[in-house]
Amino acid sequence: MTAGEKWSPSEKKVARTAYDAALKVALDKTLAELKSRAHVAATPSEIWDVEDFLRQQRRKIDQMFDYRYSQLIQVFANQGYLEESLLVGLSEDKRQTIRKYASWNREG
Repeated sequence: MTAGEKWSPSEKKVARTAYDAALKVALDKTLAELKSRAHVAATPSEIWDVEDFLRQQRRKIDQMFDYRYSQLIQVFANQGYLEESLLVGLSEDKRQTIRKYASWNREG
């Protein structure tokens, strides 16, 4: 599959739903961790540690979630926030490629 492979209108809807669901999971986990860290922060140093955590998470999420069709295969393969069942409706070629890349990512 090439980066320029076409996405049908129905695949675009599936991709948007899957992307949004995965992003929500990532953000919800980040928010829960932020609340936990902020709740126990008791010193100025710990406050800045919370800020550092939040900055790192934003950078990670911004790098991980790129909603360009040329990037979606990698986006879906590279993160652990997505249930494969959300990808039903994508072509079998796309789903196979996502599985293959995800497998490589887990091994590497």
